[in-house]
Amino acid sequence: MFSKKKSTAEVDVEQHELLENAQKRIKQKKRLFSHFVIFLIGSVFLVLINKILKYGESYDWFLWAITAWAFLFVIHAFNVFVTSRFMGKDWERQQREKLVAKQKQRIAELQKEIETDFPLSSINKKKEV
Repeated sequence: MFSKKKSTAEVDVEQHELLENAQKRIKQKKRLFSHFVIFLIGSVFLVLINKILKYGESYDWFLWAITAWAFLFVIHAFNVFVTSRFMGKDWERQQREKLVAKQKQRIAELQKEIETDFPLSSINKKKEV
């Protein structure tokens, strides 16, 4: 009965992390959808500028603009659906743990160097004399 609070606190933290991750993914997908809608509207607008307003009518420049924009959209979609999936919270945690382990190892190496260069036993002997 009394241990119930501790387990709910741990579950709450896990649920909070899951909710934050879900909200982040929802924002990413929402931005991607918005990008797609703006891409469609912008593409139509570029075609209208070129064909109806006859701006640069001699050359269909809108095809290049739409192709470049489509390429950027594909990169955005790749980032949302592929990169974020493989480089999500778990990947970040693993990378953080690796870096912390490297730092701890480096600190241990530095301490070992200091102890070999300046042994404490000789310092203590000098103090005693």
